[in-house]
Amino acid sequence: MSAIGIIIKSGIKLTSKIPTRRLNPIKSQEKVLIKLLKRADKTIFGKEYNFDRILKSKNIIEEYKKTVPIHNYEDMLRWWQMSLNGESSVCWPGKVQYFALSSGTSSGSSKYIPVTNSMLKAIQRSSIRQISSLGYCDFPDSFYEAGLLMLGGSTNLEYNGIYYAGDLSGITTGNIPFWFQPYHKPGKAISQTKDWQEKLNLITEQAPNWDVSAILGVPSWYQILLERIIEKHKVNNIHEIWPNLTLFVYGGVAFEPYKKSFEKLLGKPMVYLETYLASEGYMAYQTHPNSEGMRMILKGGIYFEFVPFNRNNFDEDGNIKPDANALGIADIKENVEYALLLSTCAGAWRYLIGDVIRFTNKEKSEIKIVGRTKHYLSLCGEHMSLENMNKAVNMVSEKLNIKVKEFTVVGESLEPLFAHHWYLSVEDEIDPNVLRNEIDEHLKILNDDYRVERQHALKEVKVTIVPNEKFLGWLKKNGKEGAQIKFPRVLKKHQIDDWVDYIQK
Repeated sequence: MSAIGIIIKSGIKLTSKIPTRRLNPIKSQEKVLIKLLKRADKTIFGKEYNFDRILKSKNIIEEYKKTVPIHNYEDMLRWWQMSLNGESSVCWPGKVQYFALSSGTSSGSSKYIPVTNSMLKAIQRSSIRQISSLGYCDFPDSFYEAGLLMLGGSTNLEYNGIYYAGDLSGITTGNIPFWFQPYHKPGKAISQTKDWQEKLNLITEQAPNWDVSAILGVPSWYQILLERIIEKHKVNNIHEIWPNLTLFVYGGVAFEPYKKSFEKLLGKPMVYLETYLASEGYMAYQTHPNSEGMRMILKGGIYFEFVPFNRNNFDEDGNIKPDANALGIADIKENVEYALLLSTCAGAWRYLIGDVIRFTNKEKSEIKIVGRTKHYLSLCGEHMSLENMNKAVNMVSEKLNIKVKEFTVVGESLEPLFAHHWYLSVEDEIDPNVLRNEIDEHLKILNDDYRVERQHALKEVKVTIVPNEKFLGWLKKNGKEGAQIKFPRVLKKHQIDDWVDYIQK
């Protein structure tokens, strides 16, 4: 084993044996908010919203909520635009050198999310904490000798004379510590490649030359990559190429719908750990493969607020209401759905990120991502969540022994009633009617509101099987191809006609 490998393994093992002092979530988060306000009190935003006065109040958290409004992307962009134009100390001290292009799903144009040096340091610290938690997994020595493949965006960022822009994965990879670089795959040259398909082809070509023990990225793209490697090099499974492959750290989308088809690419079991790293910051990671949720990073430069995701706080289109009730971590409850608000060391303030989470363990501050504020489907009160969809697809895949590679759902009007139209990419031969009935029955079990509405306003469920190439082609057609791009689970408004026209060609 290399000297660095020995140090990493020894450090991880030692860390796992040291009793950890349990954080007080309430005090930790209050300290984070105070630190953020102090750092930003002389910024343009801080002066506008009287951060100095907030810091002098008896109840800083309540005063902060009362003084600073909730912001969506368009609200914050009015401030961030000044930073994009080169102005200094707008929402965070100093000039913003990087902007992450965030477009998660194919809806709309790319968002420009500021990534400050403070945020990069916070992400690095949190990444080291996650690596330290691997001691619980008891990996073999060979795991620490091999490399980590990060399927991310290009490190060759766009520069316009004011700032650099690109995927967050490209920004962070370009700033990885020197000691980690020998372990990083695919290496500097391939990481700079901008064309996504070319990058996948280069990795496919080079795969046999690497010893990879861990992979990190979005499940849908890794499924495509591993299939290409297996086909190109004429092997039965990926472990014939990478025998030490042991760990998959995934994020971006739920792994459940992909798990069955993904595991058919393997020669032996792997450990799966979920991570919650978005363009806005590093928010949580799974500390143990048996954990139901991901532990929130409560001292990572982000102050969290939680808005109950219900009709009191959101309209039917998933837009937050001006008088929405935001809670601190002291007031949350388990098994309640919350939309997240973030205040960060990158200059986001009470920012609605769009994710919906649920606490699986309040004591450990562990959460599960259950959907998006815009990716719920509730035409008539069925309240079908992203979690419902993912679980239904996974359960159907297991029961029918089929591999679902991708899917999306459309809400349709059947005046005066409604229908759900599922579009799925399925590798195996299957009768669409059988698939439709199984999805429908599983959703009735998973969601009581859905079951009730299927007897009333939700008249019909349709299923159309679509080649996987159509899903990928539609993303590419809309200029949404890359490491952090995910196909939207719910298509709405202008997307629907565009999708239907595309798949009918």
